[in-house]
Amino acid sequence: MKNLLKSIVKALVDHPDQVEVTEVEGKQIVVLELSVAKEDIGKVIGKQGRTAHAIRSIIGAASAKTKKRTMVKIIE
Repeated sequence: MKNLLKSIVKALVDHPDQVEVTEVEGKQIVVLELSVAKEDIGKVIGKQGRTAHAIRSIIGAASAKTKKRTMVKIIE
């Protein structure tokens, strides 16, 4: 999941070298913490959060195989 999120976000931003994904794993849930350059926050979130929602949907669908809920957190 970490690599999938990283590759999706790197394609969207102007500074792909500053994309970092940290994975925090629990028993039932996996939290992916995403941090990007300050200038790229708007591109990751999108208008009215549409891009962020789409990214979360893709990661959620891909994580169905693992039988764990995956949550994407965008850190400023």
